[in-house]
Amino acid sequence: MSVLQQPAATGEVVIHHRRRNVELFLILFAQTFGLAGWVITTLTLNDALPPDLWRVAGIWFAMGIAAHAVVRWRIPWADPLILPLVFLLNGLGLAMIHRLDQIPDPPRTDSATQLLWTGLGVALFIGVLVVLRDHRRLQRYPYLLFIAGLVLLLLPLVPGLGVSAGGAQIWIRLFGFSFQPAEVAKLLLAVAFAAYFYEKRDVLALAGKRVMGIDLPRARDLGPIAVMWLAALAVMVFQNDLGTALLFFGLFTVMIYIATERVAWPILASLMFAVAGFMAYQFTHHVPRRVNAWLDPFSDYDANLQIISAQFGYAWGGLFGRGWGLGRPGLTPLPKSDFIAASLAEELGMVAFLALVMVYALIAARGMKAALTCPDGFGKLLAGGLSFVFALQVFAILGGITRLLPLTGLTTPFMSQGGSSLIANWILVALLLLISHRARMPQAATATPRELTFDDTTAVVER
Repeated sequence: MSVLQQPAATGEVVIHHRRRNVELFLILFAQTFGLAGWVITTLTLNDALPPDLWRVAGIWFAMGIAAHAVVRWRIPWADPLILPLVFLLNGLGLAMIHRLDQIPDPPRTDSATQLLWTGLGVALFIGVLVVLRDHRRLQRYPYLLFIAGLVLLLLPLVPGLGVSAGGAQIWIRLFGFSFQPAEVAKLLLAVAFAAYFYEKRDVLALAGKRVMGIDLPRARDLGPIAVMWLAALAVMVFQNDLGTALLFFGLFTVMIYIATERVAWPILASLMFAVAGFMAYQFTHHVPRRVNAWLDPFSDYDANLQIISAQFGYAWGGLFGRGWGLGRPGLTPLPKSDFIAASLAEELGMVAFLALVMVYALIAARGMKAALTCPDGFGKLLAGGLSFVFALQVFAILGGITRLLPLTGLTTPFMSQGGSSLIANWILVALLLLISHRARMPQAATATPRELTFDDTTAVVER
């Protein structure tokens, strides 16, 4: 029996505590770390407190309290740990961007812009919780969302609209503003995949020919994977973006595996992506440069200055770092975006860097827990897909800046400078909390997922 179809044990009722007061305390505690980083940096560099301390502190804590209040009102059974962990990451990112703002003379104001983006992200987070009371409403439009996501993913290839930055063409420019459409596309495609695979899971699970002990899918069912393979290849070749291609093809692969539980799908998908990567390595200039910077960065010091400077920064920071404002993270190119985690590791140390990895791992784990306990198959697929794509993005970027993997150029969620990623990830968190609310709320455990309907406080079984 598929994991999406398993009925709950008869007669059992699992009760979770709401833990909203605990969540509020943890949010305020987590926000204090970001505020403290900002204050300590200003004290270190200027020997004085920030002149607008109370105004900024009020705005910052008001965001956390507002987000918590809406969660308490709309989804009181939601996971109590995810939101505090997100505010911890967002606050540390704001503090590090402010620290990097102080390097040029005169100082920049990118941290103020990032705070505005944070406010917009929190506002959209609240908007999703208010408007979308049940995540299953998204299940109605799989094909429309898939087309919209695919268009957004390939939109930077449109002449006159897409712009190139850092060797990759993943941005579009409208009315003077730059935007990375792939960040929104990952949400649309995650929802589309969850709806489509849940609807077609029985068909996709059918086996075709048996090769080397593995039951391969039927040829007629290979259409979706072929479309995503071609899209990933187009992103790698024409947009020069290995990271985005890996992210979306990985999302597709893990969701089809969750839906069907057939090992042939991820094996086939991995082979197809390996072929696409080899072709990109042979026929493009961008991918070989990334691989060379990973394997032998000192072979071209000028071209690989970014990754080399980051390694020296880790060494200089050591285990416990130089301290806020006492390192030299500005020597690494693009320290606010691609390498913001490396900047933090230099000033706070590798211990703090590993703690950062654990925070990301906790968010992904809580999302996976929501997927496991969600009573409906669509919610399981959506929570599992969103948690996986979040974890994969973190693994790809942190692995890239530490030379565990080739550098992909993905953003560090909630920390990197820029509004596209920040807003998209706040919406991602809203969807995860919606699903966790449905998973944790009291519900009778005597029906299959298709039979469950919900109100605000409990689950009612339709018989």
